[in-house]
Amino acid sequence: MKKIKNYILFLILLGSFFKGFSQCAMCKAVVENGDSAMAEGINFGIIYLMIFPYLILVIGLFLFFKKRKKRDSKKIS
Repeated sequence: MKKIKNYILFLILLGSFFKGFSQCAMCKAVVENGDSAMAEGINFGIIYLMIFPYLILVIGLFLFFKKRKKRDSKKIS
């Protein structure tokens, strides 16, 4: 059951990444006056900046659960 929950959570997080190709209101106003190459660059810049908080969260959770699993295995022994 735990593996299924982890798999579903992974799919949700993966899906939210691809859903993120959007712009804030100010970025949209700036891009409307520019060319399409600039608009693409701004979109990818926003996505690039959004990746790091999620990456830090995932690495932190991975390390937390790894340490927790190691601690629980020592209690059993």
